[in-house]
Amino acid sequence: MAYWLLKSEPEVYSILDLKREGRAIWDGVRNYQARNYLMQMQVGDLCFFYHSGANPPGIAGLCRVARTLLPDPTQFDPESPYFDPKATREKPRWYTVEVEFLEAWPLVPLAELKACFPKDHPLVRRGNRLSVMPVPPEVAKRLIARKGCR
Repeated sequence: MAYWLLKSEPEVYSILDLKREGRAIWDGVRNYQARNYLMQMQVGDLCFFYHSGANPPGIAGLCRVARTLLPDPTQFDPESPYFDPKATREKPRWYTVEVEFLEAWPLVPLAELKACFPKDHPLVRRGNRLSVMPVPPEVAKRLIARKGCR
């Protein structure tokens, strides 16, 4: 099993939105490195749901990968801000996963996460814009066990 971090601004899509829906497609990713991470995910992998743009930002819950290698439907929709005119249904450019809600957490703020993640991890490096990234297994296990990072 692998562990991942998925970022979303809570006013766009929050852990509570996922809780209400139960399952959702993680659509709209338009960064090739993040897309490649999405394409590496396997059914059953665990994902930390990170609220970016929040005050403070941090991990707000946990979800699980339910389906993989799904063509992102927003790439085909001319009305979507994520429309890609070069993508076709026969040759999609953007793939995603479907995740299912597991649990909401009291927010684990970025300040605490900085003590948990390696200093070179994209989450704790300044200027990181990646919305999907792997989480080292030893960090994931500490977070899941609620042992904290300090």
